[in-house]
Amino acid sequence: MGRGRLDPQLRDRHAHLPARSPRLCGRPRRRRCRRTRRDPPVSSADLTLTLPAAADTQAAAKALASVLRAGDLLLLIGELGAGKTTFTQGLGEGLGVRGGIISPTFVLARVHPSLVGGPELVHVDAYRLGSAGELEDLDLADTMDRAVTVVEWGRDRAEGLADSRLELELIRPVGGALAPGAPAPWESEELEDDVVERTLTVRAIGPRWDAEARAALAAALGL
Repeated sequence: MGRGRLDPQLRDRHAHLPARSPRLCGRPRRRRCRRTRRDPPVSSADLTLTLPAAADTQAAAKALASVLRAGDLLLLIGELGAGKTTFTQGLGEGLGVRGGIISPTFVLARVHPSLVGGPELVHVDAYRLGSAGELEDLDLADTMDRAVTVVEWGRDRAEGLADSRLELELIRPVGGALAPGAPAPWESEELEDDVVERTLTVRAIGPRWDAEARAALAAALGL
């Protein structure tokens, strides 16, 4: 499927809803990022949470959504299976956007319109991109000001998209620590992701996340 074509499966899934379906980011005019990584960011102390199960990951993301606004950039960091897409699903629920959030690996980016008059959610998967320069092939510059932009695998690729950002690192221990009461791997045919404990580290960088905004962020996450 080309980058500029809407996934028909996504279109059909939400045809009964009045708002627009999630759409794919197309190929825009070539633009430069608004900043470079050499500009020293303003950073804060990290916030760390333990997330016993997938439901907790989604709940944390939903809570985080309450302090986000159009123009915010989030970089999701973590290995395969760490819970990046699970986190984005919770974020989408908190923002009140059109659902059907899945990993956009093969189409690179999807735009989920708001159903409540808030910012869109732009969900990007940079796993297959070799450098920050390849992000210029997407129309992120055209949507940044009206959307919350989430970039999976964004480290060393997406920092230049905005002056400020949240870096959210999800760590899943090797083998995955089990949530209380979960079956051991040998007691179940398949160990589901929703019983694996994760650690979330939130790093707020740039002038958007001043002391007041960081305090609101910590409060939203229950810290």
